[in-house]
Amino acid sequence: MQQSSPPFDSKAFLKSLTARPGVYRMYDAAGDILYVGKARNLKKRVASYFSRSDSGAKTQALVAQIQRIEVTVTHTEGEALLLENNLIKALKPRYNILLRDDKGYPYIYLSDDEFPRLSFHRGKRSGRGRYFGPYPSSNAVRESLNLMQKLFPIRQCDNTFYSNRSRACLQYQIKRCSGPCVGLVTRERYLDEVRHAVMFLEGKNSEVIDELARRMEAAAAELDFEAAVLYRDQIANLRRVQERQYVSGNAGADCDVVAVANAAGAACVQVFFIRGGHNLGNKTFYPRNAADAEPAELLAAFLPQYYLTDTPGQGERPIPPDILLGQPLEDEAWLAEVLSGQAGRRITLSSRLRGERARWVAMAQDNARHALAAHLASRASLLGRFEALQEALQLEAMPQRIECFDISHTMGEVTVASCVVFDWEGPAKSDYRRFNIDGITPGDDYAAMHQALSRRFRRLQEGEGKAPDILLIDGGKGQVQQAHDVLEELAIAGILVVGVAKGPTRKPGLEQLVLSGVETPTILPPDSPALHLIQQVRDEAHRFAITGHRQRRDKARRTSSLENIPGLGPKRRQQLLRQFGGLQEVARAGVEDLTKIHGISRQLAQRIYDALHPE
Repeated sequence: MQQSSPPFDSKAFLKSLTARPGVYRMYDAAGDILYVGKARNLKKRVASYFSRSDSGAKTQALVAQIQRIEVTVTHTEGEALLLENNLIKALKPRYNILLRDDKGYPYIYLSDDEFPRLSFHRGKRSGRGRYFGPYPSSNAVRESLNLMQKLFPIRQCDNTFYSNRSRACLQYQIKRCSGPCVGLVTRERYLDEVRHAVMFLEGKNSEVIDELARRMEAAAAELDFEAAVLYRDQIANLRRVQERQYVSGNAGADCDVVAVANAAGAACVQVFFIRGGHNLGNKTFYPRNAADAEPAELLAAFLPQYYLTDTPGQGERPIPPDILLGQPLEDEAWLAEVLSGQAGRRITLSSRLRGERARWVAMAQDNARHALAAHLASRASLLGRFEALQEALQLEAMPQRIECFDISHTMGEVTVASCVVFDWEGPAKSDYRRFNIDGITPGDDYAAMHQALSRRFRRLQEGEGKAPDILLIDGGKGQVQQAHDVLEELAIAGILVVGVAKGPTRKPGLEQLVLSGVETPTILPPDSPALHLIQQVRDEAHRFAITGHRQRRDKARRTSSLENIPGLGPKRRQQLLRQFGGLQEVARAGVEDLTKIHGISRQLAQRIYDALHPE
């Protein structure tokens, strides 16, 4: 019988522990990371885990599992905070409060072309020009761009479309673009509109209105009533926008408002984006491992993960000069100092607020409470569906993790398999996977499913990811048999395989559940919560597979067959296409014709010919 590990000797460990600042990492008997923490004084902070008798259930469970503690001593407290943040993001310890948000925020991008363009942007901000934001969602950016078109006739078309126009497009006809592509506006007038748009995005609406009002009066005085009417309409539109969007009397305010609500072992963080005195919207987060945490503790864990990056100045979330908090933090000054170092300018954290700023925080807290209530209701509904599934499939315990696989292709072209994961919190998107399927007969769904499952569960054997309790397969007996064969080949037991086959009429609600080893399919009532859960997971797998397939198909169709030929670089490819007038003519050419192109040897010509004539 295997002996259990001896308990962790905290007294011996603490005797030699330094009192300098640093980061500590706690591990269990299996060597898995339990918790990462920072400390101004390592000795005092680590000792507090073993000396306090009033610690919560979560801390007691953590301490009971500790078998090893490692520390990293840092020069300063700020270094400790940065290191802690990086380790939490990299290791995702079981007992740390974790921020679940992997997406960069969208921006409005103004290019620096001769006639600048306004556009939607997400990702690395490497292009020359200006970026306005961040906005909380892509819809917020698109709504703002749509509004900008009505206020300022600046082009939003891409450069390819713009540079190939011979006449103005529909946007010019409906007065949403001034037609720079065909010379219908001077550059001076166009850049004037761009300047007004920038002032609008910076929250300087009143200054834009004042300037337009002066122009309107000047146009009227010169009897240019047509221009005066245009200025008047533009002013009216701006005033309507100002009425709808203006937040406070401080028109230049740039800040984030962060508030927390927690209840029933869950937590919600609301971040509101105030830019130029305008509310650009909000973003909602539901941190993991938030049970028993106080609001201040949640904020202290959330803020570094949200704002700090590995490379200063390269983050997807620029830090505003002011961050308004719903609760005071113990290490408020410390965090402000680190954020200031990250941003390269002074950052202020404020929690004791009055007037309009206090109302902003109250608004964020109200939103956090309402969002958390809705989240808890949704989670209770989801748990009810998991319980119903347990009952429907007659399982001994309620399943904690469901994985579903689906296959997508077009007539066998570029087959892609998807794997989506659901747990008691809903979709676990960080665990989603796609598999590009190659080396099979086009259209062979059984072989595609076998390959995808083999790759997924080989990774499981290598220690990647967790095993599901239920493996859903979008398909019938054939697909279920493939899953059974893969699990048997890899000697993986304890996973229930369920096929989700469409009914005779293929209508939702008539699905048949095919269980491995059971001859008769199980049919659940259309109003069954268990069936609703299965449909939700299956539909998500279908969506994820189709998205991946379309991306791969579009990429394949954009890729020239010449690109994969060894020895044929970009310049020679361009030369070939230019000399022959296109890929189709290159394919029609013989080896002798190809060798007549400068730089194409007979061996290379043969390779080109063979690549374009695989038969």
